[in-house]
Amino acid sequence: MTTAVDVLVITAHPDDAEFGVAGTVARWTREGKQVVYIVCTNGNKGTSDRSLKPEDLAKIRQREQETAAKTLGVREVVFLGYPDQELEDTPEFRKQIVRVIRMYRPRIVVTSDPYRRYLWHRDHRIAGQVTLDAVFPYARDHLAYPDLLEEGLEPHNVEEIWFWAAEDINHRSDITETFDLKLRALRCHESQVTGFPNPANLEEWLKKRCKDMAEGEDFELAEGFHRVEIGW
Repeated sequence: MTTAVDVLVITAHPDDAEFGVAGTVARWTREGKQVVYIVCTNGNKGTSDRSLKPEDLAKIRQREQETAAKTLGVREVVFLGYPDQELEDTPEFRKQIVRVIRMYRPRIVVTSDPYRRYLWHRDHRIAGQVTLDAVFPYARDHLAYPDLLEEGLEPHNVEEIWFWAAEDINHRSDITETFDLKLRALRCHESQVTGFPNPANLEEWLKKRCKDMAEGEDFELAEGFHRVEIGW
């Protein structure tokens, strides 16, 4: 069964999308666009609290992600459930991403930049690389995973792929009018932002980051991406 959406956001962890693309997601949903999140891991290692069991943290983070997505107007959140810090570039994982791309048939896919250098969470790198490979060529080619055709999942050509946390930024998205929603959505991830350095100044830190990203533009606040428009 397939259902076409405008944007598919593929993240390694709960909260990644809120840091990377939430302001743009809020703008898209205000414009009436359909956005779906695919969250690859359950985030069960993302804490410094030694009293918290991984399975309990995973449940907390799923609830936080669902609340954040609802705040932004995201249509649906799909959790793949891999353990945190254990994403691998495997045919099985790639096939899962191809499956969701063919199911949701997005015009735009957004994910983390796999080519960020040096210090970068390995799950972010793997999620971004597998997503890129899934977009091209696997989701496009009917002979890739031919059993998906038997499920009614026909090939799909994504038109654009956007990478957040890119070092090579070529597109800045105006989030001046949706910054407050980005902040609200980020604060939904209470288990994460309470461990943030000086969490009381989260708004100040985030606003400075978005102002810096908008430097040289005719708007105040931005999220930055490496945007690839695919010419089929």
